[in-house]
Amino acid sequence: MSDARYELLAGLAENPALPTDLVDRLLDHPGSRRTLAGRQDLTEPQVARLLAHVPTSVALKQRLPAAVRRRLADHPDVWVRISLANNADLADSAAPEIRDLFERLAADPAPEVRKELAQSDRTPADLRARLAHDPAPDVRAALAQWWTTAPEPVRRTLLTDPEGSVRAAACATYFCRLPHPVPPADLVPALLADPLTRAGAAPHCDPDTTDLERLAADPDPDVRRALATHPGLPAAIRDRLAADPRALVRLAVLARPDTPAADRTALHDSITEPLEPPGEDVDEETAIEIDIDHFGAGIELRMLHLPWVTADPLPHLDSPHPVFRRAAAASPDLPAEARARLLADPDNEVALAAARSSPDPIDPATAERLDREHRPVKRMRWRPADTHPLPVETLRRLADDPVPRMRLLALRDPDLPATLLERLAADPDPTVRCTAASHPAHTPATFRALLDDPSPAVQRAAAANPALPVEEMRAVLDAAAR
Repeated sequence: MSDARYELLAGLAENPALPTDLVDRLLDHPGSRRTLAGRQDLTEPQVARLLAHVPTSVALKQRLPAAVRRRLADHPDVWVRISLANNADLADSAAPEIRDLFERLAADPAPEVRKELAQSDRTPADLRARLAHDPAPDVRAALAQWWTTAPEPVRRTLLTDPEGSVRAAACATYFCRLPHPVPPADLVPALLADPLTRAGAAPHCDPDTTDLERLAADPDPDVRRALATHPGLPAAIRDRLAADPRALVRLAVLARPDTPAADRTALHDSITEPLEPPGEDVDEETAIEIDIDHFGAGIELRMLHLPWVTADPLPHLDSPHPVFRRAAAASPDLPAEARARLLADPDNEVALAAARSSPDPIDPATAERLDREHRPVKRMRWRPADTHPLPVETLRRLADDPVPRMRLLALRDPDLPATLLERLAADPDPTVRCTAASHPAHTPATFRALLDDPSPAVQRAAAANPALPVEEMRAVLDAAAR
């Protein structure tokens, strides 16, 4: 099957307006079955057909009768059972049939299935606690990383586990859920003595009884970085860490409220300026690690969380460092004049933060500027216009904008004039045509043109449009049958 034909049929499988008789026809096309499994309007015979071909997709996405769930819990394919453990419909764990299902999955012979239960907040607490004694270390480590609000006896069990990977997961610098757990004070000395848990324990040590000099000289940069976040750090230790060769350690010092302003500027420059080549006494492996560390610090600097600045924003309105102005702009209690200044900040992330925290709507000109200048750190769907909608007159003007990503916004107008809609449906940029294909106001002729677009993504979007006439849906299936 060609890519274009596959995308057309996948689009139909997603289309919520697809009639039941066309679902039956689409079931004959193997490439569409996984997408069809996500529909919530399937008949029992249709579900039965899908179970015979794509049980993993059905177990993951489809609401199922209790009898079918029990069959899937005993399915020989472990991925089917893993998918069942992930099914969002298992939220009501108090229901007897759901409880029974969890009991069966918790006793599954495959550790991969039990690991999914360890990660899921839907798993009943008593069954989840039982997994702290699971024979598979990977299951216990997953529990430690994901169940951050586990009762203290469970956390203690994991923190003192005989397997190092489990202890490291239970006392880490990163967890998969918030809030991050704090180790019991009586366990901290032992955790500091263990290289696998030292970094996670360092922020919670007692400065009066801990050898801070030794921690500040630890060969593991993660330990030094974690120590730099300790709220009770003496100035001498803080200053020593401010000169650390690793940028991520210096970044942690930069983020401290007690770091002097002059030191903060030097730290900021050391992170943002090009990396100086290491000396000849640094081996190649360490040099590579320092380079990676410097690159990572530059990324993390843009996302740095500074709650103490947000709590007291006025002293930081004119900070030379955008990250501090952004934290100040996040305050909901800014005076009007201060917010206006931050909304006009040359750094778009600062202006965005001021817009997010504003109790009043943002004016259209500012909202358009925020979206036009938005450049996310990584690829993401969200854009400022999602939070700060533009008025209809602005949307229609943007239909002729020279920048494709701005023309996309015009398609948010459900009543976009037909001339503008047709023009965007034939836009030279395939991303614009793909978004246009989802608009509800196309004529049958425009739909046919989109279904025959050279871009498979545009074809799929048009086929998935619930406004697509049923006769056009049938035509797609007729063509696929030839």
